[in-house]
Amino acid sequence: MATLVRIAQIETLQGQTTVLHDIDWQQFEAILEDLGEKRASRIAYFDGVLEIQMPLPEHEADKELIGDLIKMLFAYLLMDYECYGSTTFKKQSMPAGIEPDNCFYVQNHHLMIGKTRLDLAVDPPPDLAIEVDLTSRTARSAYVALGVPEIWQYADRQLRIFRLQDGDYVESLDSAIFPQCQVTTAINRCLEICRTKGRGAALRELQAWMGQNLK
Repeated sequence: MATLVRIAQIETLQGQTTVLHDIDWQQFEAILEDLGEKRASRIAYFDGVLEIQMPLPEHEADKELIGDLIKMLFAYLLMDYECYGSTTFKKQSMPAGIEPDNCFYVQNHHLMIGKTRLDLAVDPPPDLAIEVDLTSRTARSAYVALGVPEIWQYADRQLRIFRLQDGDYVESLDSAIFPQCQVTTAINRCLEICRTKGRGAALRELQAWMGQNLK
């Protein structure tokens, strides 16, 4: 009799992705349970394809800094928000699932206050998702299916904004979240400073930029 292999026994090395095909929704749910919540890997699921990615350490550093810079902008502009980090967003009717590097509710923040369990059958998707090195077609398709309005993608040392339009993501010079400024210019500058002068200098750079440009 053949022995079944649990998904938790399959190791995905840093910087690599494990791809599983012909995975139905019940199998997807079972794999999520087997993987557990306290893990470093990220998943993307769409139309029977499941990808399990293990980020590199620099990936985590970049996404944390971008998240901190966004929170500074929210605080300076007195904007309310709810941050849901790398929460698993899934919807059986699509079927799709995604775990962003970070995500924020802004327009819909008031609906998410105090929520500990999400159900996209009734809850809205996050207004903004952050992705470092988003190259997966499965992940992109999952975001479209779930209806996430805006993705900030950081790849090749550049932050780019993509907004959902007519069923696909289109690159945009501005953000619906921060329409009063070209925010990518400021954040790209801060990310570059972090590489040469450190995290503290990057945060101070954004503080100075906000004082000069968001009066």
